[in-house]
Amino acid sequence: MAEEGLTQTEELKLPEKPLEKMTAPELREFAKKIPGVEGVHAMKKEHLISIIREHFGIQESKGSPKDEIRRLKAKIRELKKAKEEALEQGETKRAKVIRRRISLLKKKTRRLAKR
Repeated sequence: MAEEGLTQTEELKLPEKPLEKMTAPELREFAKKIPGVEGVHAMKKEHLISIIREHFGIQESKGSPKDEIRRLKAKIRELKKAKEEALEQGETKRAKVIRRRISLLKKKTRRLAKR
């Protein structure tokens, strides 16, 4: 019987697209193919992702969103110091590049805060 489970898992392969990047309808279609899963149309994206991960035995590698936000904010503080140093040395191009990186990191923290 264990061999039957392996063949079912082998037939159903993870999509190439990361699960977090997939839309809810895509995840629902994928979850329908998993044996024993019912009621996928009523499930939210987070629940669908957890079911798919559980089926394939995948553990979430990242910590909580709060931990990720803390890490990003620490990186932003480091970049702000580097930007100030670049401006003091007259390296305006480098300061501009750093400013863009800071902006992108801030946008990431805002997206994570919405979760």
